[in-house]
Amino acid sequence: MPFLSDAHTYPLWLNLIAFAVAAVVVWIGGTRLTGYVDHLSIRTGMGQAFAGMLLLGVITSLPELANAITASALGDPALAVNNLLGAASITIFLLALSDALVGREALTSVVAKPSTLMLSVLGMLVRILVAVAVVTGDVPVFGVGAWGLAIALVSLGAFWLAAGYGARSPWGVLRPGDTPAEDEGSGEAARQRSVRRLVLAIVVSGAVIFVAGIVLSHTGEAIARQTGLGSGLVGFLLIGAVTSMPELSTVVEALRRRRFELAFGQVLGTNLVNISMILVADLVFSGGPVINELGRFEVISSLLGAVLIGVFLVGLLERRNRTVLHMGYDALVVVGLFLAGVTLLVQL
Repeated sequence: MPFLSDAHTYPLWLNLIAFAVAAVVVWIGGTRLTGYVDHLSIRTGMGQAFAGMLLLGVITSLPELANAITASALGDPALAVNNLLGAASITIFLLALSDALVGREALTSVVAKPSTLMLSVLGMLVRILVAVAVVTGDVPVFGVGAWGLAIALVSLGAFWLAAGYGARSPWGVLRPGDTPAEDEGSGEAARQRSVRRLVLAIVVSGAVIFVAGIVLSHTGEAIARQTGLGSGLVGFLLIGAVTSMPELSTVVEALRRRRFELAFGQVLGTNLVNISMILVADLVFSGGPVINELGRFEVISSLLGAVLIGVFLVGLLERRNRTVLHMGYDALVVVGLFLAGVTLLVQL
């Protein structure tokens, strides 16, 4: 898309319109994607948490992948990495807000799969690892940063470990109402669709989301230049929020379908996939390891994500069904901490 590379020469209003249109496309694509993945999980018998982590988690990370490639190629790796860190934190924040959609129950009181707990722990560890990498600095190895390579390997290893933990785990939590009965209409619709058609629909939706992500990256980089807000804040908040549109739409749709494990698995799986893409930014950026282009802003944003996951992990272990404003106590704390963290990042 050669015309996008000159986005910074276009008027600000035009870039804002293109940015908004791409955001709408990402939202619609994410909403449709949830239905396809839900039907595929029923049709094939794969679990909700696994489907959310593997399919939704990977595919809804396509806008972040497009931005990581594009921003790094444009020589702005800070924009790329902050989008990855920002999107990972924002998806947790959006999951907390979505808790109000569950009804009278706290979201963490109805999620009980061991794989979800494992995902939470591994997600925290990976975010802390990123902060350590930024503080210590990076050195090139095989054309990429040693830390970038290590973070990608740990993230993908954590993804693999969590994917199989549900089958290996010798324990589980069972309580009446924890796993809602399958919606009869949804199950019937899934059985009427062939696996091939569902896979094709998922691929097409993913391609549309990826292209929209490229548009978001180019126009977002142009908006950062034209407004003077800077790559850190634009990457974390503006592009991070918009590239999280697939996650928000899929979470809302999953909760509407009462597929709670699907929603949690998607958000936590996306976190691991997003962080692993630091290696992609390293491969594309020609100025050395991208970790060396980062600083305090990225350390705090990474630790913020780890804290948010930690709060939800406490909620998953406690499983208390107490709510305020239709939100669990843990979700309310996540919202407050996220807003406080963003305020600190703005000050930086």
